[in-house]
Amino acid sequence: MGTTVFERFRPADAAITASLRDAKHAPFWLDDVERPSYPALTGAAQADLVIVGGGYVGLWTAVRAKERDPQRSVILLEAARVGWAASGRNGGFCEASLTHGYENGLSRWPEEIEQLERLGLENLDGIEQTVQRYGMDVDWERTGQLAIATEPHQIEWLEGDGFLDQDAVRSEVHSPTYLAGNWDREGCVMVHPAKLAIELARVAVELGVVIHEQSRVTGISGNGRQTLTVAGGATVTADHVALATNVFPSLLKRNRLMTVPVYDYALMTEPLTTEQYDAIGWRNRQGLADSANQFHYYRLSADNRILFGGYDAIYHFGGKVRAEYEERPESYRRLASHFFTTFPQLEGLTFTHRWAGAIDSCSRFCAFYGTARGGRVAYATGFTGLGVGASRFGADVMLDKLAGMETERTRLKMVRTKPIPFPPEPAASIGVNLVRASMDRADHNEGRRDLLLKTLDAVGMGFDS
Repeated sequence: MGTTVFERFRPADAAITASLRDAKHAPFWLDDVERPSYPALTGAAQADLVIVGGGYVGLWTAVRAKERDPQRSVILLEAARVGWAASGRNGGFCEASLTHGYENGLSRWPEEIEQLERLGLENLDGIEQTVQRYGMDVDWERTGQLAIATEPHQIEWLEGDGFLDQDAVRSEVHSPTYLAGNWDREGCVMVHPAKLAIELARVAVELGVVIHEQSRVTGISGNGRQTLTVAGGATVTADHVALATNVFPSLLKRNRLMTVPVYDYALMTEPLTTEQYDAIGWRNRQGLADSANQFHYYRLSADNRILFGGYDAIYHFGGKVRAEYEERPESYRRLASHFFTTFPQLEGLTFTHRWAGAIDSCSRFCAFYGTARGGRVAYATGFTGLGVGASRFGADVMLDKLAGMETERTRLKMVRTKPIPFPPEPAASIGVNLVRASMDRADHNEGRRDLLLKTLDAVGMGFDS
């Protein structure tokens, strides 16, 4: 089996150790903001619509619900703090794709891929219009995304509109690992993820939404109006419920095996000096992602730090979401090593933050949608790491379904169908780890997929880190 560029040009262990020595174990984005707090729910309350979850899906559902009907009473319940989980610790890539990339969508819904691409761009435009309309301070930069080839076999994957050869891609960003690139100039925005969550909450409250933090929903019941029970004894009764619980266990038993939590890891550097920034170029500030199965994503912050994340996607036996899974030294060391292979001219730069978080991965790699309890409860989940932009689309789908509306969104086969569920343990853990090993072999074998990966592709369960 061959080697990748990250093994052929590995930096010294001492340089890796030094770069991580003072890295704080906390998401940079949540360290970079002041978050208002919202009171916990006490007693009994009533609303037209109750939303469970204070991440992007829940917050967009709240905002969109009030924009559609300002008179509708809306309560949002969050178990911890608004935006504390995936919405506050992701890479800050807000992509147009609703299908986890064009190729994934094309392989699953070829007959509607162009429609899905159009709807994705319209959705991204809608987010931008919302940011502008409400004066949201979210470090919005529509600079696009540059896909990178770091191995010869990846070059042909990037050919087509936006293709950059080796000289052109290295003129954009100076890395000796780059062999080619493809720049999608319109389909991706850089955004401060925690600011986006905080500002969505601000807008929601200004529109009349009531937010309660530290209000974990423990159950849902009722044949007509639904009653949600909250840890501590509080209750909310509502006509409709939108479940936006992402990677956390669903309140609906039918969805318990539809997603698994996969842990993603990231580093953030100290701010670059003028000399360091000059050494890498990157004047157009695109988001960057390389093209292997196990890929890296990286970008600049507003103060010219570099976020560098991805590659490892770790599933833990039992499918639990636990804080202790976020501390994985080997993943942080691997990311630091790959960072300095990518930018050897930045050796000596240090990382100020290291963190991880759980992604709600489903077998088709993009969100799925549905209703329960006679159409009174709707859900959107399974975003698999590309939910920053698609969360708004998911909110609109849920609101369409709760209203009993047939729309262009709800008519989509992508919206009407469900992914294949994951098997229970121990099969889930065995399967996920076998697939990860196969992906690693493919990355070391010029991208050639083995029989396991080809079989999973054929049955609609192809895996992507």
